[in-house]
Amino acid sequence: MEHTYLVVMAGGIGSRFWPFSRTQHPKQFHDVLGVGRSMLQLTVDRFRGICPPENVFVVTNRDYIELVHEHLPELPMSQILGEPIGRNTAPCIAYASYCIAQRDPEATLIVTPADHAVLREEEFRRLIREAVASARQHDVLITLGIQPSRPDTGYGYIQYMDEPAHRLPDSALYKVKTFTEKPNSDLARMFVESGDFLWNAGLFVWRASAIIEAFHQCLSDIAEVFDEGQHLLGTPQEEAFINEAYSRCRNISIDFGVMEKADNVYVLPADIGWSDLGTWDSLHQVSPHDAQGNVIDGEVLLYDTRECLIKTPHERLVVVQGLDGYIVAEHDNVLLICQRSEEQRVKEFVADVKARKGSGYN
Repeated sequence: MEHTYLVVMAGGIGSRFWPFSRTQHPKQFHDVLGVGRSMLQLTVDRFRGICPPENVFVVTNRDYIELVHEHLPELPMSQILGEPIGRNTAPCIAYASYCIAQRDPEATLIVTPADHAVLREEEFRRLIREAVASARQHDVLITLGIQPSRPDTGYGYIQYMDEPAHRLPDSALYKVKTFTEKPNSDLARMFVESGDFLWNAGLFVWRASAIIEAFHQCLSDIAEVFDEGQHLLGTPQEEAFINEAYSRCRNISIDFGVMEKADNVYVLPADIGWSDLGTWDSLHQVSPHDAQGNVIDGEVLLYDTRECLIKTPHERLVVVQGLDGYIVAEHDNVLLICQRSEEQRVKEFVADVKARKGSGYN
């Protein structure tokens, strides 16, 4: 365990979860599932017994460092890595990987988003332990793959070779044939209908040395930036170096930058009750329903209402009559009422609100 590290990516805004997820208080800091723990706290909880607390790192926007510390008070400030600006997941992962490699050249990293849900946690832990053991023994980049339930254009799709010759020895890991990040709707439909593709869960396992080598091969410009300043990580000069590094790094995901290009990518198929909780509808799918298919979090009375998601302040009584398939969400001076089938328009609503009403509601 002493060489196993957790890297939690917690810098996003999650605007599709508006009005709960806002610039000043994003989704990862909310109790989205109504269980008394924020998504960030649940994420770290999930890895207890897999890596020690002193090996947990969170990468976030500098504006959220205090929020991270508020939610994870046991985490030393030195283990909260602040990004000066958002540059997507590749620079974020490079920052954490170089930091940890500087501290422990034998490190194996588990990289996870801060705001996903996993319902089958024991199976999840079993698979993560298997992935960590394989990453220690082999020079591979591992991602978890989820059986797709719909042709969603918001995920990366993984096609893998399921013949025994393409498995890592003594594991259920298969070599990836193609890795396609966020295809268009026609391509996504073809992938799902073929039955040969998995969703990329955005959760990765690899040795620090393996991912740094992959940066050199696939994103040499980012590797060059961090190579120059690696000796400054963990020193008083780190913040100034990171400011400069991020100004030089392009905005690119690890999926586009590395996973689509590298030839040592393996996938571990995972049936873990996973959801990225990226939208209100995804919360409806994973939450307990009443007899009419409603998901309720709040002080609510329903009449003639079905297939709705209602999340409102518990100090406010909400009475709903006659709705079918709606989202009713209230938080911090904003009330959203929207058909579930139209939830993809939430980003449009957020943009219009900012343009017409100013940034106070974002």
